[in-house]
Amino acid sequence: MVSKSDLTDIRRLSLEELESVVKELGQPRFRARQIYSWLWTKGARSFEAMTDLPKGLRQTLAERFALRPIEVDKVQRSLDGTIKTRFRLYDGHLIESVLIPVPEDKRFTVCVSSQVGCSLTCKFCATGQMKRVRNLEPGEIFDQFWLVNQQALEHFGHPLTNVVYMGMGEPLLAYRNVWRSIELISDPKGLNFSPRRITVSTAGIAKMIRQLADDGARFNLALSLHAADDEKRNQIMPINEQNNLAVLMDALEYFWRKTHNRISYEYIAFAGFNDQLEDADRLARLCRRFPVRVNIIEYNPVEGVSFTKSPEDQIDAFARRLRKHGVMVTVRRSRG
Repeated sequence: MVSKSDLTDIRRLSLEELESVVKELGQPRFRARQIYSWLWTKGARSFEAMTDLPKGLRQTLAERFALRPIEVDKVQRSLDGTIKTRFRLYDGHLIESVLIPVPEDKRFTVCVSSQVGCSLTCKFCATGQMKRVRNLEPGEIFDQFWLVNQQALEHFGHPLTNVVYMGMGEPLLAYRNVWRSIELISDPKGLNFSPRRITVSTAGIAKMIRQLADDGARFNLALSLHAADDEKRNQIMPINEQNNLAVLMDALEYFWRKTHNRISYEYIAFAGFNDQLEDADRLARLCRRFPVRVNIIEYNPVEGVSFTKSPEDQIDAFARRLRKHGVMVTVRRSRG
């Protein structure tokens, strides 16, 4: 007898593969559509919940397949309304998602994780201190969206409006699973969430940025930049040694020319390291080749990391300098 841990997760199957399964089981083809709808529109967390399927079919599916939804482990709500949720995966590993509400703008964003841990060892990042364990399954990424959307509805009476792949992990090193999760979230036959409201963030893997363009990505792209010259970026982001700024700018221009999707730079301001006016001047020069918005981010200090947050007045001066150069700038204050 096959153990539960060895069963294939049914959420790995495409609609066409589900159609083959129900045909093999002697069921009409429309049962596959029902199963697909339960998984990706109704967020079913067990086969027993699929109440419009015959009981015998539900039992057979439970014997042949696994259904491994993520489980809420801990919820932490901040005074500013931000909700951080720690999820437990079927194998016991933990990941986090964050709901970032801006009710006055009717903007409700979920920040999702794409990996357990991360292999890039960025010097300022808490996840970078962890070893990469595995990529998240498409269904595990989808679950973050689904469950945090329920939180948004419960606490704010409004569904999610935006998704950012900026949680644990490097999305472009989980390329296929991230791509599939976006297909599921934006499927017109399912949740029909607009890909234009989805942003994938990367530390900067040039060949994968080009791959996104070649594959016809319809979502937005954010580069975790954090320094506007190679010397400083090498110090905080080892990946820059193989993907330097010249290589990244070429890849980003290629992405923009092929997709015309929105590109942004994420720029955490570290006191005395990358927050001076000459840093702003260098950053402005990286904004000339294609349309780009700069998001300046207040640093959330990480235990064991020497970097500290830049003072607010320094961040404001930095932003003013960029605007003087004609750069589109948003300042994101620390949340959660």
